[in-house]
Amino acid sequence: MSLKKVLLVDDELPALINMQYVLSGNPDWQLVGSCHSTALAKEFMQKTNIDLILLDIEMPEQNGLEFAREICTLPNTPLIVFITAYDQHAVSAFDVFALDYLLKPYDDERFNLMLQRALQQLNLKQTALNSTAIQDYLQDRAAFDEGKRSPELQQLIIKSIGNTERINIDEVIWLSTAANYVEVHLNKRVVLHRATITAMETRLPEHQFIRVHRTAIVRCDAIANLKINTDGSHQIDLSNGDVVRVSESYLKNLKKLFTTI
Repeated sequence: MSLKKVLLVDDELPALINMQYVLSGNPDWQLVGSCHSTALAKEFMQKTNIDLILLDIEMPEQNGLEFAREICTLPNTPLIVFITAYDQHAVSAFDVFALDYLLKPYDDERFNLMLQRALQQLNLKQTALNSTAIQDYLQDRAAFDEGKRSPELQQLIIKSIGNTERINIDEVIWLSTAANYVEVHLNKRVVLHRATITAMETRLPEHQFIRVHRTAIVRCDAIANLKINTDGSHQIDLSNGDVVRVSESYLKNLKKLFTTI
């Protein structure tokens, strides 16, 4: 198996030296360049094909997020792993979108774990899906910074052990909370997505989904009927056979979907 090529982009010399040192002990990776600015990185990438870029966020002139936006437009987008010391909003967003990142100061164990994940993704040839996830994040970040509603989701990038897949929003029947994840219920299976249900609610197509409980959001056209239980509580039956509880606080909006109620 040929070595994977990695490019380092960080304006701090100690950070570059530390990454160079850890990479030297990894037999699967070949360090092909170290750049202290995105301008130099652009020049380098015009001459050399890269598999992985370790990209600092906080840099002068052009930051790592702006550079990532440019990289994601390339026909053969390399895998991007972000490096950050300050941006807590970015860190939480990377978690949500299942992107890897290094939070300074990181140790060798964390660095090597990142390299293992990156190698797995490259071997599975799934860099395109990672690029899509990054673009989703950058759009969401731009909307957040401008105080706008985040752009509506058209698809989810679901990352699990050894696999990354794209799921169209049209395939989603309903969503429910599961600790730090959201259970995405499809027609015949359930997958876990790293997000909060409240964050998902802000990005789902407004007229296609409705919140029916603090723990559940359902597709409007998947609702088969609304039932009243003997104890006075409500539930809905969905097209895939699932039954979802409805809380009193969301009942009024739900009833508007039923012209006969």
